[in-house]
Amino acid sequence: MGRLFGTDGVRGVANADLTAELALGLSVAAAHVLAEVGTFEGHRPTAVVGRDPRASGEFLEAAVVAGLASAGVDVLRVGVLPTPAVAYLTGVLGADLGVMLSASHNAMPDNGIKFFARGGHKLADELEDRIEAAYYENTVHRTGAPWERPTGGGVGRVRSYDEGFDQYVAHLIAVLPNRLDGLKIVLDEAHGAAARVSPEAFTRAGAEVITIGAEPDGLNINDGYGSTHLDQLKAAVVEHGADFGIAHDGDADRCLAVDGAGEEVDGDQILAVLALAMREAGTLRGDAVVGTVMSNLGFKIAMEREGIHLVETAVGDRYVLESMKEHGYALGGEQSGHVIVLDHATTGDGTLTGLMLAARVAATGRTLADLAGVMRRLPQVLINVPDVDKSRVKTSAELASAVAEAERELGSTGRVLLRPSGTEPLVRVMVEAADIDQARSVASRLADAVKSALG
Repeated sequence: MGRLFGTDGVRGVANADLTAELALGLSVAAAHVLAEVGTFEGHRPTAVVGRDPRASGEFLEAAVVAGLASAGVDVLRVGVLPTPAVAYLTGVLGADLGVMLSASHNAMPDNGIKFFARGGHKLADELEDRIEAAYYENTVHRTGAPWERPTGGGVGRVRSYDEGFDQYVAHLIAVLPNRLDGLKIVLDEAHGAAARVSPEAFTRAGAEVITIGAEPDGLNINDGYGSTHLDQLKAAVVEHGADFGIAHDGDADRCLAVDGAGEEVDGDQILAVLALAMREAGTLRGDAVVGTVMSNLGFKIAMEREGIHLVETAVGDRYVLESMKEHGYALGGEQSGHVIVLDHATTGDGTLTGLMLAARVAATGRTLADLAGVMRRLPQVLINVPDVDKSRVKTSAELASAVAEAERELGSTGRVLLRPSGTEPLVRVMVEAADIDQARSVASRLADAVKSALG
């Protein structure tokens, strides 16, 4: 029996791995576990439920709503909204639970369920474990005592909450430091959850907006558009003579950009631009930004040059967020464009990130390419080495010798990272160097060394 919850909720192929029965059962289990830990004590519980536009989200939403209401939880259905909007509304409406149905940047057949605790924060791992255990015990194996089911007026009531759209957009506008008048921006919505929200927010903020990938039909989410497919955005920015472009993923918790010449601006560069803007505004607490061990070395060099401390965590936005909350940092994120501005959001918010990036361009009068030039991305080569004993990465003397030799060759202008995959029997070899040919050569030699030492 594998663990249901991954690093970002429960995810799988809709109606195969992620069924209506599973969605209903997990929702009932979540309601009972939260009741047991006292979250609902003294009041009638409420949950906010939203989804991205995937066709499967329609039946999964119905299952989640049914499960919650059958357990006595009132439900506010906010419809198709980005993941960060559901998190925000969970907090601002004082709800006890938030549920988002989305598989983010995954292909359309997938879907997922993500729970938010009161305040709009990610549910603690311990609570996820308890929910999963309760689901198996009471729904799958039926070994536990049957749950009491409310009747009469005790059952949850369900209503649509259409005001959530305007509330979220108003929140995004309110936290902007300045307007975007005079900017021409192309927005790629990945045919996803931000197809209405993002253009509305940028337009209200004063920008001239051109949209692509903003016609979701339930089947086309992330299909050739969005942050994982930037070619359409690059072409549209150049074609329309726009100042720059912004791309979201399916649930809009990510943001990547394209400058006026059609060149990609990745999450590290976005973080660099926002870090300098926030330090200037006095909101970059500790003069620090949180990244991961996969952050480009060019980002680290740039931050050191600018007097900003880069705090590195393991790969995954959950680890970035944990570090930010533990130490009180205000900004963090990943190369993928998952950027967290903790003063204004409890999770990565692609629309907010794009707006803040645009605000910086508007405030300085500089181009995005110029602002992003604060850092130079060093060439990065990644090789996956399959069918090796990944458990011996840190203990192999032969491999340690090969890594040391590579690090001597690269010196201070390069970096080596060997990472065992968390889900597959393979080791990821990442090499950065000032020169792409050198990066490729060193990565190839290290990949051979991994095969020899761990094969």
